[in-house]
Amino acid sequence: MGDKRSLEGRVAIVTGASRGIGRAIAIHLAEKGAKLVINYAGNVDKAEEVASIINAEDCRAITCRADISKASEVSRLFDAAEEAFGGKVHILVNCAGVLDSECPPLADTSEQAWDWTFGINCKGVFLCCREAANRLVKGGGGRILNLTSSVVLSLRPGNSAYAASKAAVETMTKILARELRGTKITANCVAPGPVATDMFFESKSEALVERIAKECPFERIGEVDDLAPVVAFLASDEGEWVNAQVKVEMTQLCSTGEVKEHGPMRWGLLKYFSGCP
Repeated sequence: MGDKRSLEGRVAIVTGASRGIGRAIAIHLAEKGAKLVINYAGNVDKAEEVASIINAEDCRAITCRADISKASEVSRLFDAAEEAFGGKVHILVNCAGVLDSECPPLADTSEQAWDWTFGINCKGVFLCCREAANRLVKGGGGRILNLTSSVVLSLRPGNSAYAASKAAVETMTKILARELRGTKITANCVAPGPVATDMFFESKSEALVERIAKECPFERIGEVDDLAPVVAFLASDEGEWVNAQVKVEMTQLCSTGEVKEHGPMRWGLLKYFSGCP
């Protein structure tokens, strides 16, 4: 995907970067030259492990504990980035997310579970995006990337709260891209299909995992390293013309622009590439 050091000198915040998809993205962005803020909510050892991997050759990563559902802590997260690297942040990648492992139907979803899901998946992303809209570098290189989910399209029973929270983020992101007109800050979503993370495997039987894998055109569960290069591309100068879009795994595009699930393409784009959202 172009220059191996395409993000040289740029500062990136990755939320939920201590494990899973966020961990892989943080490490890959660092390999592309970015300086990283590894955000985590609770597991400091895992976060420090990621930072150690990145800092093995050069000190280009710090860790910062922050609950992204709290505005004051999100502001502190950006403060930490600016203080550590002596300048504004270029890239925000929102990976932090939660999923009720019981996957109850909507009729059995508690108000507490709904609020917990939206508090991190939706409010947390809103607070991070709001801070980014005011504090990212303007004039070129500013990128907001929100991780959503293919369940917004697949509409799997038992995922009402999770899918609704991710759908809200997709809509918010498209509007934000339009509101950022003139700043050269882009805002996009990446919506993975099933990916082999602890959150995905939790409470799933082996038979269910096999069935889900068979639904994918490659007949396997995605790996975190499948996603990181896509995020890096969107964060780079090469990805500048992609704006206000949702990049979706395991879909195909019809001539009408409608998205069909489980098509032969590994990745599809909702609508089109467009630098003019």
